[in-house]
Amino acid sequence: MGNMDRGYSLLADLIVIFHFLYVVFAVCGQVTIMVGWVFRWQFIRQPTFRITHLIAIGFVALEAVIGMVCPLTEWEYNLRHLAGQSIDRDLSFIARLVHIIIFYDFSPWVFIFMHISFGILVILTFIFIPPKFHKRGHP
Repeated sequence: MGNMDRGYSLLADLIVIFHFLYVVFAVCGQVTIMVGWVFRWQFIRQPTFRITHLIAIGFVALEAVIGMVCPLTEWEYNLRHLAGQSIDRDLSFIARLVHIIIFYDFSPWVFIFMHISFGILVILTFIFIPPKFHKRGHP
């Protein structure tokens, strides 16, 4: 494997790790918001966290609605192709582990349903457990 191939492979691994962190943020963020509501944790109402979470999930739900392939997945696969790797057999340990955790062999409609349902849950949570915006002039 040449230096260029290793570079593409490393970039693909970094993308798959970022993808994993994105999924963790989406799922654990929602769980944290709901658990935090039960236990009255105030940090779950922090606007930056909540808006970032809403946008992150909104993008995933929009991808599902319009039938778009996740850009992170596409980017990773393109880099693996440039590195001369096969997605099925030439992955690093970390990439293989992350793929096992975040990629499943379900019918496309299952993912569409899950992503849209999760998006609706996040929107409802945003409405019924809203972030608290501080008024200017009030500490």
